[in-house]
Amino acid sequence: MKFSLRLNNDLPLHEYRTLAQAAEAVGFDQFWVSNDLFLRSDLVILSAVALATERIEIGTGILNPYTIHPAEMAMLAATLDELSGNRFNLGIAAGAGEFLKWIGIEQAKPLAATRETILAVRQLLQGERVAFDGQFMQWTEEAYLRFPAPRVTPIYVGAMGPKMLTLAGELADGVLPLLFPPEHYFGVQPYIDQGLATRSPQLGSLDFAACIWVSLAADRARARHVLAQKIAYYGHALGPLILERLGLTQEDFRPIEHAMMVERNEAKAIALVDDRMLRIGVVGEPRDVIARLEPLVAAGATHLSFGPPLGPDRLAAIHLLGQVIAHFRRS
Repeated sequence: MKFSLRLNNDLPLHEYRTLAQAAEAVGFDQFWVSNDLFLRSDLVILSAVALATERIEIGTGILNPYTIHPAEMAMLAATLDELSGNRFNLGIAAGAGEFLKWIGIEQAKPLAATRETILAVRQLLQGERVAFDGQFMQWTEEAYLRFPAPRVTPIYVGAMGPKMLTLAGELADGVLPLLFPPEHYFGVQPYIDQGLATRSPQLGSLDFAACIWVSLAADRARARHVLAQKIAYYGHALGPLILERLGLTQEDFRPIEHAMMVERNEAKAIALVDDRMLRIGVVGEPRDVIARLEPLVAAGATHLSFGPPLGPDRLAAIHLLGQVIAHFRRS
């Protein structure tokens, strides 16, 4: 069983070192940081984390081929592996179309862009010349790394939709699907299995990280508030498949959206988040997390990944998650 921690790239740099050291101490295997536009660079964050830790793997969650060229991804992967002692994982995806619009970039051919990026980056890290004439990339034979990569860095794909999930199953070393709610694992697995059916045996097994939101604290009310705040901001944008699993409709979120966007009354919006909506993640104490994840583990999940909000005190939440890790490692 593998365990990973995911953080957004919006915290002061020094906090990541502290949180990564705590995660390593309680038994986490991986430490992922997002790279959302106009926040701190996760590549700098992960460099600092690599130097502050000894065992835990680090990963970008995620880079996209529109703002960071695949050639530079290969350079970054090889260099961060060199820095960390082969502890780096390259997380990629097509990115968020709405964010790319901020900087005048069109998210053209996202599936082709992701497929070609995986293939090209892997070939570069293998020391090959990569002449490529694809839908997204056109490279000459001068496309090759001018230094030997320490290894072929594992490539994880951030996937939500059916086609991207299938692509991850076919080509990636790992997949990072956001499971809103955790039970969405059972909706995601069939698409990954479709990709696995066409996967080359040379790629080996796929690391399926079941990525969930958690908000943990000894004080359940405080933990609830943190997750409810997140849902108040993003709940109205949830897709139909997620809403169906929660037994909700977009109309259920209209009063919350109105309170948040029109009235600018965050407290009112948070108060309108009900228990059905909170099931998008897990709120409470370690026993609540264990209860929600036991069915996933029983069904074959081998990698549990915990992400923000995490709780009112992130460091305390990491120590609470240490109890979850201990439980599943004993099982």
